Amino acid sequence: MERRKMIADMLRASAASSAIHGGAQLHGALLKLGFGSDTMLGNNLIDMYAKCGELRMAGEVFGGMPERNVVSWTALMVGFLRHGDARECLRLLGAMRSLSDVAPNEFTLSASLKACGVVGDMAAGVWIHGACVRAGFEGHHVVANSLVLLYSKGGRIGDARRVFDGTVFRNLVTWNAMISGYAHAGHGRDSLLVFREMQQRRQEEEDHQPDEFTFASLLKACGSLGAAREGAQVHAAMVIRGVSTASNAILAGALLDMYVKCRCLLPMAMQVFNRLEQKNAIQWTTVIVGHAQEGQVKEAMELFGRFWSSGVRADGHVLSSVVGVFADFALVEQGRQVHCYTVKTPAGLDVSVANSLIDMYHKCGLTDEAARRFREVPARNVVSWTAMINGLGKHGHGQEAIHMFEEMRAEGVEPDEVAYLALLSACSHSGLVEECRRYFSAIRHDRRLRPRAEHYACMVDLLGRAGELSEAKDLVATMPMAPTVGVWQTLLSACRVHKNVTVGREAGETLLAIDGDNPVNYVMLSNIFAEAGDWRECQRVRGAMRRRGLRKQGGCSWVEVGKEAHFFYGGGDDSHPRAADICCVLRDVERTMRERLGYSPGSSSSSSEAALHDVDEESRAESLRAHSERLAVGLWLLLHHDHDHGEGMGGTKRKEVIRVYKNLRVCGDCHEFFKGLSSVVGRVLVVRDANRFHRFEDGVCSCKDYW
Repeated sequence: MERRKMIADMLRASAASSAIHGGAQLHGALLKLGFGSDTMLGNNLIDMYAKCGELRMAGEVFGGMPERNVVSWTALMVGFLRHGDARECLRLLGAMRSLSDVAPNEFTLSASLKACGVVGDMAAGVWIHGACVRAGFEGHHVVANSLVLLYSKGGRIGDARRVFDGTVFRNLVTWNAMISGYAHAGHGRDSLLVFREMQQRRQEEEDHQPDEFTFASLLKACGSLGAAREGAQVHAAMVIRGVSTASNAILAGALLDMYVKCRCLLPMAMQVFNRLEQKNAIQWTTVIVGHAQEGQVKEAMELFGRFWSSGVRADGHVLSSVVGVFADFALVEQGRQVHCYTVKTPAGLDVSVANSLIDMYHKCGLTDEAARRFREVPARNVVSWTAMINGLGKHGHGQEAIHMFEEMRAEGVEPDEVAYLALLSACSHSGLVEECRRYFSAIRHDRRLRPRAEHYACMVDLLGRAGELSEAKDLVATMPMAPTVGVWQTLLSACRVHKNVTVGREAGETLLAIDGDNPVNYVMLSNIFAEAGDWRECQRVRGAMRRRGLRKQGGCSWVEVGKEAHFFYGGGDDSHPRAADICCVLRDVERTMRERLGYSPGSSSSSSEAALHDVDEESRAESLRAHSERLAVGLWLLLHHDHDHGEGMGGTKRKEVIRVYKNLRVCGDCHEFFKGLSSVVGRVLVVRDANRFHRFEDGVCSCKDYW
């Protein structure tokens, strides 16, 4: 018996250290000693081989055992689960039930529940939960931990909480499961509350010290909430407990992500990043994206250059994220640099990267380049097609978007809800009323799909463009789901264009009731009253906005000249070194437009009138001249005028397209200004705002003055 116990201890040691060579020698020794049919040693062999990754040998030992108990089955199941084969784990559970009279214990059922979570089989998980209840294991912490993880991963956070509350003995894994479950389900505040409860219990009765998994979940919760103060407190607790992130990739990633999402703490993120002993691709991506989201594009590009030269290999997900960042800023030269990097790395062949490049070139206004990238994708999926349809729609090419949609279906790719949304948006932007009605009807009758509020918003937008406000209002009233903020904003925008104060008031007041902390809603409603000349109501809405401490989001526009991006901000930004020269160029353009076209600043913009209705013309012109999109255009004209030695208004002999990008909707007066400018300088101006692309040429805009 002592020899048998010694072999068992040595097998457990081999399993713990993954010493497969020594374990195999022990296997041979026990066979020679006549222990080949010993169930306990057989179980130790299965466990040893499984932990060493030798699942084939573990299976052979299991198959050769004359007698198997619950430990035999469970050891093999856990082995397959640990090495990523959750389906084989569940298959073994079925075989155990049908081919033997061995009853599963709490560890068997716990492993099975984890396997259900991995494969996403909630139905099987619920059945196993029932088996746990019948066997009296539901309150066991091993089973409870697996149930909390299963339900939280499956989006059933309420069921996870019920299991958690019913667990009498909770260990650290139980607490971590609930904290993590809430964090990953987007319930950051509840995650922090559970942690506080754990801390209180620790002081009263249980000594559960948070570990790296606790901290990682708490950081995720703080990041999702943008809770900078709480996030810094978690970081401080980590430092106090001696938890280092320098060599812990998971914890470092969570800390970086939290600081980046709490946007005011980007310098702290860089401190953490710079202290890392080894930086992986995800960590590089986090800080690159963080800087770009803060508008620090130059710093983001510098970080990308360091990443490129670091030798760290990026996967498709990382590359797609980086491409997506520069797509949002529509920076052509920087985007092309990222494209060059994708060509030189194997991950650049991923279809996800190709899809991001298609989207990037569309957002940069380079539709021909986007089409070339699309045609080069060898295995186009629905995302590839949707990127093309969406890009064409944003540029006002509705018929081409429809052709692309039908080509997709002809190739056997079934459209999903997002593809239909891109198509409906394209039809709406191009005013294709009947086509939009037809495709909206198609998605409503497609049993595979369920229209979302965004699809209804597209129809409301289309009906608004067509002047059918009554029908648009009826559609909102008959939606099968509650109208979202986006739907009401779309209806309100249509009322502004068609000067329908009655419906606009109703839509606006609804918005203020359901989304009262959004300054956009106040601005939109006040502009409708301004358009109608009802300054009393306009000031009432603006006053309500001020009393809530809300401010209109600041405008930001940018333009690329050569390889450099120049950013401008609204509200009288004069930080550019050539601000005075830009102002002079804009005055010259205004003077020419006034002489040739009769242009009068502020005469066409409801948003301008709302703020400037009682201001003299020169002051109004000066205020409008400070709009960020005008400053960006002014710089382009100035620099090209300098470069070409002043060859006429705007200068160049080569009729290069002016490309400007803005984070918000372009205002009405700037829209009129750009139409006139395209005529007097004789060149194409493309402006991408928050809604779409505007192509100004010969005094006409591609949006047909509806945006």
